[in-house]
Amino acid sequence: MGNALFTLLIAIAVVFLGVRALPGDPAVALLGEEGDPTALETVREQYGLDQPVIVQFVKYLQQIVTGNLGESVRTGLPVTDVIAGAIPVTLELTAVSMLVAITIGVTAGVIAALHRGRLAGWLVSVAALIGLSVPAFWLGLMAILLFAITIPILPASGFVPIDIDPVAHVAHLVMPSLVLGSAFAAVIMRQTRAAMLEALTTDYVRTATAKGLSRRQVVVKHALRNSLIVVVTIVGLQLGALIAGAVVTEQVFVIPGFGKLMIDAVATRDYPLIQGVVLITATAYIVINLLTDLLYTVVDPRVRVTTGGAA
Repeated sequence: MGNALFTLLIAIAVVFLGVRALPGDPAVALLGEEGDPTALETVREQYGLDQPVIVQFVKYLQQIVTGNLGESVRTGLPVTDVIAGAIPVTLELTAVSMLVAITIGVTAGVIAALHRGRLAGWLVSVAALIGLSVPAFWLGLMAILLFAITIPILPASGFVPIDIDPVAHVAHLVMPSLVLGSAFAAVIMRQTRAAMLEALTTDYVRTATAKGLSRRQVVVKHALRNSLIVVVTIVGLQLGALIAGAVVTEQVFVIPGFGKLMIDAVATRDYPLIQGVVLITATAYIVINLLTDLLYTVVDPRVRVTTGGAA
């Protein structure tokens, strides 16, 4: 836990200093190049931008402790409220995309391992290579061209809250989720395939086969289960990257989520909002890593035994 807090503090410091190294002045971005000098100075004083950086940083840390992330320079609204309005959209998109990635990746990885050296295994490996190579923005544009223009069965962009129209809500999530999840499905597939190939050659799998268990039981209950420790690790690491990858996807599909919020904040030099977004993102990374460690004990009983013995 101490390492996690130290990592979070370093991330806050790096971002705090980094955003202030960006060219441009938030006051000018808010009031324009022709803004009155007195008004510009008032804005700088209001947000503490006229104070030394170290003083700004200490005050910001004090605000974080009290749960106050400041006010958006662009809108004047509390940063917590702005983030609270955008983060559910990104979390939903990320969750659905990860579900897509896990479903496709694990299934494809098992198929590739069981059919190694045959046509099915080769096709899955080629599909995974394509998924890793194709940029998300290009895949998103091609998906819009195909499914929204050529064959207009899905909306091209936008977002509809589920409480307004559940059907339209799901329809607007289909393409972004498939685009965002495809690259991560390829990563999961490759790792699942490698873990399965290793598991299929172990003694316990040969013993299970010798006992007369069906092929399905051997694969699912023995080989796949013992391969999931690798998959859980990859999913934990990729989940943070998935949230970061949502930035591009949300821009392509004009989704008002966390990623788009970050882009708009950077464009307008909205320091408090940028810092708030990064703080939440860094915290999410740390929490995800901790949860991944806890999942090890669920997936692999040997981890529980080792931990208990060490204790």
